[in-house]
Amino acid sequence: MESAANEAQLLAEAKQGDRRAFSLLLEPYRNRLWAVCLRTCGHRADAEDALQNTLIAIWQNLPKFRGESSISTWAFRIAQNSALAIIRKRREVTVDEDAAEYVFDRADDTDHAEANAVRDRVQRALETLSEDFRVALVLREFADYTYEQIADYQQVPVQTVRSRLNRARKQLKEALLAQEQIEL
Repeated sequence: MESAANEAQLLAEAKQGDRRAFSLLLEPYRNRLWAVCLRTCGHRADAEDALQNTLIAIWQNLPKFRGESSISTWAFRIAQNSALAIIRKRREVTVDEDAAEYVFDRADDTDHAEANAVRDRVQRALETLSEDFRVALVLREFADYTYEQIADYQQVPVQTVRSRLNRARKQLKEALLAQEQIEL
């Protein structure tokens, strides 16, 4: 497979310090890495910090990457860990910062406004989930982890992952419905 060979070549070059190869290696995963950080952290600024920490950690540890998993699995694990580290040391965000982010981030285009509204509703609903449920759901839906990969990451049996995902989806749906009721 040509893309696997290309990825292997980029990996080898990046391990030797080639920044262009590093950028090309991670390019296919950049949006999903961002999604993992954003969905886990819940705040754009925290997610930006988590993504920055992720890219630095990947770059610094790339020579140690042994290839026991795919580069994407390894990168997503680093992203998840970086985001969780940010959450653990997060300070409370003030209302003024939230308002400023809303004003500067707001687009006049209604499609963007609607997309932002949906994203915000989903993010608020995700924040209601326990960390185990949220992490499992984010890894499955935004990082495309398999059940086995999530089980390995969370150090639980696959059946526990299935249960967590089922319960997380149910709780997420309930939280979204509750938000909808409040907005009416």
